[in-house]
Amino acid sequence: MHPKFGILFAIIAYLSIGPAMGIPRVANVSFEMGMRVFLPDPLQANGWVLLAYSFVFFVLVYWLCLNPSKLVARIGKILTPLLLLSIAALFISAMMSPHGEAQPAIQEYATSPGGKGFMEGYLTLDTIAALAFGIIVIHAIREQGVQEKRTITKATVQAAIIAGAGLALVYSALGWLGVTSVTEFGYAQNGGQLLTLIVQKRFGLSGLILLAVIVTLACLTTCIGLVSACSQYFSTLFRRLSYHQFAFLTCALGLLVANLGLNTILSVSVPVLLVIYPVAIVLILMSLGHRLFGGRSSVYAGALIGTVLISLFDGLKEANVPVEQVTAWLSHLPLYEQGIGWVVPAIAGGLAGGLIGWGIRAIWNPGRSVAQSSQYKD
Repeated sequence: MHPKFGILFAIIAYLSIGPAMGIPRVANVSFEMGMRVFLPDPLQANGWVLLAYSFVFFVLVYWLCLNPSKLVARIGKILTPLLLLSIAALFISAMMSPHGEAQPAIQEYATSPGGKGFMEGYLTLDTIAALAFGIIVIHAIREQGVQEKRTITKATVQAAIIAGAGLALVYSALGWLGVTSVTEFGYAQNGGQLLTLIVQKRFGLSGLILLAVIVTLACLTTCIGLVSACSQYFSTLFRRLSYHQFAFLTCALGLLVANLGLNTILSVSVPVLLVIYPVAIVLILMSLGHRLFGGRSSVYAGALIGTVLISLFDGLKEANVPVEQVTAWLSHLPLYEQGIGWVVPAIAGGLAGGLIGWGIRAIWNPGRSVAQSSQYKD
């Protein structure tokens, strides 16, 4: 993979999970579920309230990010345990006294649960954020005095397994709450609304306060990690500004975008994520299988070109750009209706790239044997 592409994609990814989309969305969710439910009706739509809340939120985030070496102590020893205890209290109560029997899925969740779930998963930004949080994890491990590469790799893998298992448990619990609450609450418009109804019914005002604590802590810890990751990366890439300066700029830009409102942020986020998320998935999968094809850049290039050709039009379609003629043709691709029509073009592109790269090497190095050329990395 060409270094310039790596830098360009990294910048796009960090901006996406950072001040352009991810960070302001996290601040908005914190306001919607952690503060807005307690406001009287006249103030719920008041833009000044959101501005005041988001200002305090980002001041706190910036303060906690000032010393990245203390992130482990501040998040790992204080915020994360409080968050996990709050979540445990909510779900243990629900498990002991469920709202009803599990109900069948409806609409796309019934006809294409895998595809719909896959597409909804884009909005979590988990995959793209994982690329960025890797810096935080490695930095935190080194702060503990670990410097050997093999030990750092082992600790990073362990952290990834723990994080993946934790995410699976949380999402499974949320899904269980959803399917068992339909009898009492019906089909809500979104998960946040349903979760608020469940908590209010079960715990009353104290439950809403508990939910506010859970959401605020989750959003705060996430935002701290995102700001720190973005600031560390950009301060390394653009050395004229320090980590602290980038942290301030990231928080300031996040504050401005957050006040555009959650609906505006989401409407812009979805088309962009439809373009870059498949690219991130392909990059991760190819990096895991790097040795299988010798890490050849031609294979990377072919797979990424095949991916972008499909995901780009998916994003344009979502942004209401008139590309119906193209998407109508693309709909014949395998898995396209499931939202992952880029899979086959990515595989085909990777194979084509490998063949083209092999042909170029054969022309420029006709004397080399197949065995020798297989060791060559273009």
